[in-house]
Amino acid sequence: MVKDIRDVGPDQHWDAFEELWTGLMSYRYLNKTTPSLDTGFADGELESMPLRHDMRNAHGGIMAAPLAIGCPEPSWNDDQVVPAPVVSFTQILDDARGVDRIEVIREVINFGRQMGFTRSKVVDAADHSRVIATSAGMGVSLGDVPDGYETVDNPPIPVEDSPDMPRLHEVFGAKKGPDGWYRLPVLAEEFSAPHAALHLGPIHIVFDITAHELATQAAGTDRIQVENWYVMFVKPGLIGPFRGEGEVVAGRSGRISVNLTLFDEGRGNRTITTGSAVFRVV
Repeated sequence: MVKDIRDVGPDQHWDAFEELWTGLMSYRYLNKTTPSLDTGFADGELESMPLRHDMRNAHGGIMAAPLAIGCPEPSWNDDQVVPAPVVSFTQILDDARGVDRIEVIREVINFGRQMGFTRSKVVDAADHSRVIATSAGMGVSLGDVPDGYETVDNPPIPVEDSPDMPRLHEVFGAKKGPDGWYRLPVLAEEFSAPHAALHLGPIHIVFDITAHELATQAAGTDRIQVENWYVMFVKPGLIGPFRGEGEVVAGRSGRISVNLTLFDEGRGNRTITTGSAVFRVV
């Protein structure tokens, strides 16, 4: 059973959060830092993430999923509410060749009682004038949290960067079925948000491999680069397996657009997430 933090009493909330947060794969495997929630960071230190070989496409350009995970929108942290994303937009301006690490310059637009809105710039950590992407998003509060949050010791999973490291969808358990579509496995704690639903990380990852393969087929080449990435979180993914499907809807003028849908097969093929991606041939 996947634990839902909303079922835990206030006196046990932060112990439960620490267990769930340190077990979540999305940020720890990508080595994404969250200074506001984790120990070991100075005041004002920015969110950051390395860019490894498994975060790049066949010709060395950046993929969409790592950027969306490294800069999750909206940035409404678990020490404030029990958050859930609603929509996330990412515009990739630079394919990040030669960039070893990114940092996130975050702007809070508004945090209301139930809705939160943020936007960000994703920059080269070594040169903030080099903007890799811009992002924006909105989310919803599923409930209040008790006072007294203390930062968590949440070390990243040791991952050695190399050209032959496994691809992200393989690590996150996405496998292609006989019908040609990738599926994430039945929901497990390491892929679950604290509110017991499929986390945004695996969703971005299964969408990324699905969109990239479809765009590659449409272009007739793997020399493509994602430019725009949009994901709308429609319903929580509660059971699984989760099947990602896509459709190329346009492919002229050197641009290829792909529409994406994620289904929860354990709940009667319920649509839980939709998205779209735009690629250009390089």
